[in-house]
Amino acid sequence: MLNQPLLTFAVEPLEQGDGFLLNVSPSDGSGVRSYTIEGPDPAAFEAFFDRLHEDFGTRRPHHLDPIEGYAAPPWRPLITDNLSTRILSGYGDPAVMRCVDGWWLVATSNDAPDAFPILHSEDLERWEPRGFVFEEGTTPGWTAAGQKVGDFWAPEIARVGDEFWLSYTARAADRTLSIGLARAAHPAGPWVDNGEPLLTGTVIDSHVHVDASGTPWLLWKKDSNSHWPRPLAGLLRENPDLIPILFDNEGDRRTAAFCAAIQPFANTRRPMERFFLMQPLIRAALANWREVRTTLEKSGIAAHVVENMATPIYAQQLSADGRSLVGERHLLLANDLDWEGHLIEGPYLTYRDGRYFLFYAGNDFTSPSYGIGYAVADTITGPYRKAAEPLLKSHPDWSAPGHASVSVGKEGEPRLFFHAYHPGTGGYNVFRALLTVGLSFSGEEVRLVP
Repeated sequence: MLNQPLLTFAVEPLEQGDGFLLNVSPSDGSGVRSYTIEGPDPAAFEAFFDRLHEDFGTRRPHHLDPIEGYAAPPWRPLITDNLSTRILSGYGDPAVMRCVDGWWLVATSNDAPDAFPILHSEDLERWEPRGFVFEEGTTPGWTAAGQKVGDFWAPEIARVGDEFWLSYTARAADRTLSIGLARAAHPAGPWVDNGEPLLTGTVIDSHVHVDASGTPWLLWKKDSNSHWPRPLAGLLRENPDLIPILFDNEGDRRTAAFCAAIQPFANTRRPMERFFLMQPLIRAALANWREVRTTLEKSGIAAHVVENMATPIYAQQLSADGRSLVGERHLLLANDLDWEGHLIEGPYLTYRDGRYFLFYAGNDFTSPSYGIGYAVADTITGPYRKAAEPLLKSHPDWSAPGHASVSVGKEGEPRLFFHAYHPGTGGYNVFRALLTVGLSFSGEEVRLVP
């Protein structure tokens, strides 16, 4: 089967209301197949790729990888369904902080009209919605806002002096992913934004850490992984002979060939639609990540693709007023372990027993391959020493645990708070639950406890 001629595609896209029609012509002469993508929602793209899979054996973007059955971690679900009709996709990228009046939670809202839900709990059992950081119509002027337009991701709260600072990701008016910062006298708000982005240039997942001297630091991820799928598809469009070299599975070869054909159209779509159209190619590459990356490095024609297959996490001091970055920028981590795949993200730094523990997420957030890892250093700027395997990974009970924050439980014990999907689900704007697990620190090792 692997010696058969490469099946390629020609794609004719036609706008159709809120969605579009794709006329797909395979090179085997079997005739044109027409597919309607009803709109810009992820479910519409998933339905399309399901049909394409049935017709041509390509990958689904939301395929259900088998999840290994093993002894369940001592994690505990806290919020497993929506507590407000204004919270549209749950509690992804949760930031939890304990204050004198209980626990406060802020979470990702994606393109919902109200940005960043705020919730409160007095006992870690019952949670009450307490509004939003930016209600509809009050998002900062520098951000792109509104359904199918905005992307408000990964808010993080830190106590800095007498204020609370909230750093977050949003798209600027030019659609560039940027990091903003708002401040309030209390986690419930009202929150007042700086009025301009703190950092721009395809950056996400910020985290403010205050060191022992009271100096605030900003950690963030360069979102390089959003820059390689479409260029890779374009490279394969120009060099189709690379496809059978990179992919030894016939379904992945067909996936790569289709994504190469759709790439010019994907370039014209809004950022999240580009991701949806390239997601099967991402999954195909991740299935054989080390070989794909090594082969591209050796090809001599893919330097621009390979460069963006590394996703660095940086740290830099913040000014005392939280309005600028000062001093030297430090590279803390990049993806270099097999389980991390094409990215690491969601950094959260905590100081314990004379060491800095940096928790992070790795791999594809829509996939059961996603998990939480950690690294340890003696200083904020490193060098960091990674644990070889993820601390938390998918289980048949909960899928794709990720993007953690560290706070304390009822007895003051350290706890990890993170999101996960209900089994059999996953994807952008799909509900993510809030879970927690206890942490035990021993030397450079982190253990999970109830």
